[in-house]
Amino acid sequence: MTTAEKLAELKAKLEQAREPGSARAIAKRDAAGKPSARARIESLLDKGSFVEFGALARTPGEGNPYGDAVVAGHGTLEGRPVAVFSHDQTVFGGTVGEMFGRKVVAVIDHAAKVGCPMIGINDSGGARVQDAVTSLAWYAEMGRAQEKLSGVVPQVSIMLGKCAGGAVYSPINTDVLVATEDAYMFVTGPDVIREVTGEEISLEELGGAAKQLEYGNLHHVAKDEEAAFQWVRDYLSYMPENIFAEHPVINPGLEPEVTEHDLALDTLIPDADNSGYDMHDVILRVFDDGAFHELASGVGDNVITGFARVDGRPVGVVANQPMMLSGALDAKAADKAARFIRVCNAFNVPLVFLVDTPGFMPGADQERIGVIHRGGRMLAAFVEATVPKVTVVVRKAYGGGYAVMGCKQLGADMNFAWPTARIAVMGAEGAVTLLRRREIEAAGEDGPALKQQLIDMYNEFIATPYIAAERGYIDAVIEPSSTRLQLRRAMSMLAGKRIPHRPRKTALVPL
Repeated sequence: MTTAEKLAELKAKLEQAREPGSARAIAKRDAAGKPSARARIESLLDKGSFVEFGALARTPGEGNPYGDAVVAGHGTLEGRPVAVFSHDQTVFGGTVGEMFGRKVVAVIDHAAKVGCPMIGINDSGGARVQDAVTSLAWYAEMGRAQEKLSGVVPQVSIMLGKCAGGAVYSPINTDVLVATEDAYMFVTGPDVIREVTGEEISLEELGGAAKQLEYGNLHHVAKDEEAAFQWVRDYLSYMPENIFAEHPVINPGLEPEVTEHDLALDTLIPDADNSGYDMHDVILRVFDDGAFHELASGVGDNVITGFARVDGRPVGVVANQPMMLSGALDAKAADKAARFIRVCNAFNVPLVFLVDTPGFMPGADQERIGVIHRGGRMLAAFVEATVPKVTVVVRKAYGGGYAVMGCKQLGADMNFAWPTARIAVMGAEGAVTLLRRREIEAAGEDGPALKQQLIDMYNEFIATPYIAAERGYIDAVIEPSSTRLQLRRAMSMLAGKRIPHRPRKTALVPL
């Protein structure tokens, strides 16, 4: 064979590898308006940066396609290196076989070796039934390879199409999952459930993206694929390439003085205790450029989690939301916050807590679903976090909420309070009822007036930030308008914080 013929043969094989699926499967994909696996990667990454691994890999056997059911390789995203794979639904339904597994393990190993983020674009039917135990074995191999990335490089899963079985177990062990509105996730589909248990359930109710967000399995639901890809770009802009790398710095040193935007904070908190306000209005004023990248909006919305910047550097934000349950914490919110705190700690992202909570939500339902151990996980996550931790008490900080939302005694480095802050075991009404009930009942018709007088006295002299400041539990009571600059100074002071790892294999948290 001549050189020209060899080149022609190579081009033919590579052309086959670009669209390895059957004509029928490709036509079905195109009719649905979906891009190819390779096109998805090229849409996500910087133009022209993708370099493919294993384009000519294929399962032994007559007629099996080149590349198998996954496209894998590396490229750049906003100029920084990333490793990536994308399932190809037109080849064996995007299911896992030996060559699929080998390619994914190879790209995971590459991410571990060079220390770059790992992105998986998932659109798979799960295990390849015709490959039997071989498919299961390679799912296990991928899981073992993936574990060494955890907490070392950022891992992101993008859920597209219908992902089933093993195709959801691997993503759930990554740092964050984003899905499009028309994506589905489930261990077993409606047909199998009907066959095994007799239960009738729709695809949407079982594993639709909105439901999976509600269940806490997703961190964001995007309108379409491009919106999902942009969310990933934004997320990774707050992340280092690996735990040994520096964080990206964007627009440091802006607005070194109090601005009109800051001054609006001085009148933001309502005078009435039972009046709500949107904590997002605080977040947009105390961090750089009003930028905030929220995670898990749509589940546990009584607590807000996401990323912002202080003097150009990323911080993780955990904030109570008074618009939802008055900012009270419940089991879902505790899980959401605990997970976020662990992600921030893993990647050396400092934490800022904005506090306005009456504590943990009471009720039999909360007890049944484990608010004790789920709240305990949040407490453990905060205590274990060794990154800089700064707390600002905006209004209420009562009971267990005071503790898990970043109190000094659990390891916060700097604690500030606004003059509107109220810090106590419980709110005034509950405390007065508990401590002075007999006196109020004995007052007869004057009881309500006496109760209100006692509530006012409690708020004025007991649940005040100055009591906490006198005892050293609060470092400073600050003007709300100075918060942005106070955070900047605190983060600058804490930049060199280093706490060595304790000599133990693992901490035992209440799971």
